[in-house]
Amino acid sequence: MASPPGSVSQLLIDGLSIVLIDLVLAGDNALVIAMAVRALPPRQRLVATGYGAAAAVVLRVAITIVAARLLNIEFLKLVGGALVVWIAVKVLADCDSPPGAAPARGTLLQAIWLIVVADITMSIDNVLAVAGAARGNTWLIVFGLCVSIPFVVFSSNLIAMLMDRYPVIIYLGAIILGRVGAEMVMTDPFVSRVVHPSSLLVWLIEACTIVGILIAGKLLARKATCKV
Repeated sequence: MASPPGSVSQLLIDGLSIVLIDLVLAGDNALVIAMAVRALPPRQRLVATGYGAAAAVVLRVAITIVAARLLNIEFLKLVGGALVVWIAVKVLADCDSPPGAAPARGTLLQAIWLIVVADITMSIDNVLAVAGAARGNTWLIVFGLCVSIPFVVFSSNLIAMLMDRYPVIIYLGAIILGRVGAEMVMTDPFVSRVVHPSSLLVWLIEACTIVGILIAGKLLARKATCKV
């Protein structure tokens, strides 16, 4: 027996909605992936982003199903925000270091691990929108997330290549990740319950985090230079 036309059209609409949500919300994730793989040789970047994004999608499907509960877990977003800030500082320090003092190329597994952890922790809020659009249909969730993989892989590798050519993009990326990381920390359930941050306080913390990232990156690069 064929499915009613209304249900088929609704399924298509829901599927398209999930794809659009994934693409719109993938910007920050693509940026943090690009920052994570920048230390890899160009040929390994595609491998790292592909495996990292695929692993993150598998975990994100599970997260989407229980997203409402995960949002109430204390310290999860706090740790994730701290990781995002650390990635920004590390990449900024590597960028400022002269060629002879730059750290050794990052390992493939390390980059994949950073991609998975950062992507998952950054996506906890986003998956609620996907879960709502899917109306409880797990296959729609899987479909939408899988469609978003090529976009994330392509955009993150493009950003990484642009960073190689125009180093100023690294500073812009560090600033964006500083804001994202600070926002994640300040919206963690534990922080919200204890501090009750106002919008002004969140803005101030974001600004201080960005300044701290820029200063820490400079200091670490200078320290590496002195060791040479």
